[in-house]
Amino acid sequence: MLSALDARHGSDEARPGLVSGSPSRSSPSAVPSASRPASPSASPSAPASGTGKASASPSPRKASPGSAKARPTTATRRLYRHPASQVLDWVQDHPRDWRAGVIAARIADRPAAVWFADHTPATIASRVRAVTSGGAAQGRVPVLVPYAIPDRDCGGASEGGAPDLGAYDAWIDRFAAGLGSAEVVVVLEPDSIAQSDCLSDAGRADRFASLARAGRVLKAANPKARVYYDAGHSGWRPAAEQAALLKQAGAASAASSDGIFSNVSNFHTTSAEIAYDHRVLDALAGPSALGAVIDTSRNGNGAPRDGEWCDPAGRKIGRPPTLSTGEARIDAYLWVKLPGESDGCRGTPGTFSPSYAYDLASP
Repeated sequence: MLSALDARHGSDEARPGLVSGSPSRSSPSAVPSASRPASPSASPSAPASGTGKASASPSPRKASPGSAKARPTTATRRLYRHPASQVLDWVQDHPRDWRAGVIAARIADRPAAVWFADHTPATIASRVRAVTSGGAAQGRVPVLVPYAIPDRDCGGASEGGAPDLGAYDAWIDRFAAGLGSAEVVVVLEPDSIAQSDCLSDAGRADRFASLARAGRVLKAANPKARVYYDAGHSGWRPAAEQAALLKQAGAASAASSDGIFSNVSNFHTTSAEIAYDHRVLDALAGPSALGAVIDTSRNGNGAPRDGEWCDPAGRKIGRPPTLSTGEARIDAYLWVKLPGESDGCRGTPGTFSPSYAYDLASP
């Protein structure tokens, strides 16, 4: 996945890989992911909740008469592929590797999210601007992931972020300054809502107020920005419970939100996520225009039955990223987590593993 390099990597560029933190997508009882401060990778998956293994996600369901319609799309409304990433670097450096063809065609050539996971106020606006201007120049839509909320990962392996909410609010202001005026998708703070149990009631309320503010700031800075809030995934919290939290964080307000995201760095099937996201949106009871985006990067075989989340064997890439899902209220299938970046078991968290990438991408 694309990510903004932090100072440890000696660059202020945004790159598709290496973020200073990676969402842990843990269920309430799961151990937090070990790959937070590295790259948007490791997301512990809860048991498959009866979905079991499924072959690649089913065909998109068309909206039935009278149901909410899928957002209109055009042939020119396509996702942006950032020109720098760990997987692209590896393909370029290993042209004769027997795995290179499959990895290049099935992973490196696909657009993925760009993560900004380090608290660097002085450079964040220019780094965001570099990505959004690149997308605008091509007439394509970049996907950005701000990932710097304080107490990130509840102090787990991906701990980090801004020192406090005041600093975070200021960082978001600078982030918003780089959004430009063209269309952009913002996946706002993975795990910040679903994984908030470690906070006190007051701490959670303060975090949610800051997230609601973040959405308003981002959308005010660029009216074409589409901001989505953390809904966890279908194996985590019940939909109504997650919707109640989302509402507190501003996800039901058109001033701050365009809807929800689910399955980031996880493995649950697209069909399970579609059903879950519809239930969350119904319970959220916000404007009818609210939709959902789903991370399909590694869900081709569904979630492991044993709940393993760290580079589990037998997983496959899922649906290619697209803004044209053909599914009511499902705005996009995205690759938020870049396939091949380790959760911490096939390599250092957040680093690219060619063997893992090949396993995911091979037929």
